[in-house]
Amino acid sequence: MNYDDHINKALNRLHEEGRYRVFRNICRKNQQFPRAIWTKPDGGSKEIVVWCGNDYLGMGQQPVVLDALKNAADKAGAGSGGTRNISGHTCFQDNLEMELADLHNKERAVLFTSAYNANQATLSVLPKLFPGLIILSYELNLACRIDIINGTLAKAYGVMGRYIAKSERLADAIRSYAPGFIFTTSLPPAIAAVAAASVAYLKT
Repeated sequence: MNYDDHINKALNRLHEEGRYRVFRNICRKNQQFPRAIWTKPDGGSKEIVVWCGNDYLGMGQQPVVLDALKNAADKAGAGSGGTRNISGHTCFQDNLEMELADLHNKERAVLFTSAYNANQATLSVLPKLFPGLIILSYELNLACRIDIINGTLAKAYGVMGRYIAKSERLADAIRSYAPGFIFTTSLPPAIAAVAAASVAYLKT
């Protein structure tokens, strides 16, 4: 099989359909949200305003949040060290989960690295816990999610990650059964600290 030929055809289809994505090289300017520097393909640069970012409130550059980032990195380093159930469970993730549970008036929150990870992990476990469960999804499902709240840290909070908030027992069951939680390296301590600081700040 000519792999390159298949790859070229697939990429050419995207170009023909106008769906090919160009990844622009930008560097956000700290304390100047939403300004950034765009490095052009020819090596030149230009200051731009980024209106399509998801850090809606500029919390990724808030001084309280940046202080939390620096302090956590100084204390714990850059990486988490592993999965939560082996060596990657830290006080930083615990603190963030407590902030999120309090935010939603729930007993417990469980932190994930991404929306896909959170959804896949949760939806894969629920049918195991409740035999015969039927899961319905419809166009307004973002406005429904009562027993289990699914939220993002990548938008208004200005960081990254996803979480679900619910009862202590259900949280324990999902942490115990979900491969997406068990086998995924946890968020770095500094990111968890930043998210916790952002949540706590916005509560006020």
